[in-house]
Amino acid sequence: MYGNILYVVIPCYNEEEVLPETARRLKDKMEDLIKKRMISEASKVIFVNDGSKDCTWELIEKLHEKDYFYGGINLTRNRGHQNALLAGLMMAKEYADMVISMDADLQDDINAVDEMVEKYQSGIDIVYGVRSSRAKDTFFKRATAEGFYKTMKFLGADTVFNHADYRLMSKRAIEGLAKFKEVNLFLRGIIPMVGYPSDFVYYERGERFAGESKYPLKKMLAFAVEGITSLSIRPIRLITVLGFFIFLISIMMLVYSFIRHFMGATIIGWTTLMVSIWATGGLILLSLGVVGEYIGKIYLETKGRPQYLVEKFLHDKAGEDVEKDE
Repeated sequence: MYGNILYVVIPCYNEEEVLPETARRLKDKMEDLIKKRMISEASKVIFVNDGSKDCTWELIEKLHEKDYFYGGINLTRNRGHQNALLAGLMMAKEYADMVISMDADLQDDINAVDEMVEKYQSGIDIVYGVRSSRAKDTFFKRATAEGFYKTMKFLGADTVFNHADYRLMSKRAIEGLAKFKEVNLFLRGIIPMVGYPSDFVYYERGERFAGESKYPLKKMLAFAVEGITSLSIRPIRLITVLGFFIFLISIMMLVYSFIRHFMGATIIGWTTLMVSIWATGGLILLSLGVVGEYIGKIYLETKGRPQYLVEKFLHDKAGEDVEKDE
């Protein structure tokens, strides 16, 4: 039932410093798996160039020319990590029985691939790579990362704790993912919705081999907002609850005002009034912002714009490489 052609999909954005080492380590690992007869000799590594401004695509082309074990997808422009990853998954599913996605920075433990493949061969369709600990992180990084996952869960976005985008998916799981047509893409939340048997592989995350992180705090916050508003309407429901709570407070304030009026003390209360005006105004603006975020997403979804366009796909021999749009 389960074939053994493995494709590894790696989104790349300005990764020229780390790419040669990533390619070398992955080839060593996959050759070892081939010797153990765990995967097919037809297995490949596919790099997805997400509109890099450095020499990333040129390096991918050179790797492919030197060894057809490496493939490449060049997007027409930068579409973001999630869309680049989706492009790689959708292209790879046409050739592979299983696909592993991982980042190019070598922080994900390549040795965890063995256990992922073993779980796939035992009948598991989705294997999540999960960090076993965050002992190497700074206090700030650990606090913000764990806060991210807990906030996502509280606001209704179902994600795997301490899991990023290091995972194995079977062909049928990716075909299931292809039926999700969201333009606002948050794979960490969508993939658990696909269903099918799933399991976890725990690993120790390492340091970035070279280059700079592509997810500073500002982007992480934007990513969190994207995930929450793409997967859950709980923030809007919280606004409803908050509005009801403020309405109850206003009733109490109304009763209080009448009591003070009949007691002849109507001048006092200026501070309470000003605080109430500012607080209520701030909550109104916040509520409008949250609702506007959802309306903006509806606007983008109704346009039906493509999530990515492929300028070139390097796969087999040079004569068989194709240029196509997806």
